[in-house]
Amino acid sequence: MGVIRDTIGAVLTGDIVNSTQLLLTEERLNKALGELLGKHLHEFYRGDSFQVYLDKPAEALRMALRCRALAIQITGNEETEVVSDIRISIGIGQVNLPIRQLGIAKGEAFLLSGRRFDKLQQSEQRLAIESGVPLANIGFQVMADYLDSIFVGMTAKQAEVIVALLSGTTQQQLAETLKKSKSTISQLASAGRWQEIERVLQQYELLVNQLNY
Repeated sequence: MGVIRDTIGAVLTGDIVNSTQLLLTEERLNKALGELLGKHLHEFYRGDSFQVYLDKPAEALRMALRCRALAIQITGNEETEVVSDIRISIGIGQVNLPIRQLGIAKGEAFLLSGRRFDKLQQSEQRLAIESGVPLANIGFQVMADYLDSIFVGMTAKQAEVIVALLSGTTQQQLAETLKKSKSTISQLASAGRWQEIERVLQQYELLVNQLNY
């Protein structure tokens, strides 16, 4: 048996909003999410729920937003009136290593993510961030609420651009890939409120790196 040790990590618990109304689109979305989460330890449950472990908490919010934008992009481009999203909670804290299976993994980050996700399911919110530091959680909640207000009005075309930018693709590279003008990409990024998203991500990363564990 390996030696159990603690580390600080982040756990994302999420599910697909309106999954029962998506029909075949859910399968496509699940596949896309699986590819997105590929290099990270992750598991899907019941088809529409998933959990992810990241050993770098500073990257957790960016990953959560990539999942949300991907869901909006894929379902918004289908011939359906249902546009989906991802309801997701981020728990930041101690994690017991080694992790062999997420379903039975232990640690503060898993508890925080799971409990906060249960509360999300009973509210209109779709994003929550919680750590073991109460004062930091005040800032995290403001960030989550602000980002929710951005993503609730995002269109599929805007989401396609936001997904790419969150992944590190430049606007020029995206324009070449999509065979669109740079001005069109810039307009979609602006309408998707990319600059605001980027600022919140910077603030989140700064706050996470200052957490006192």
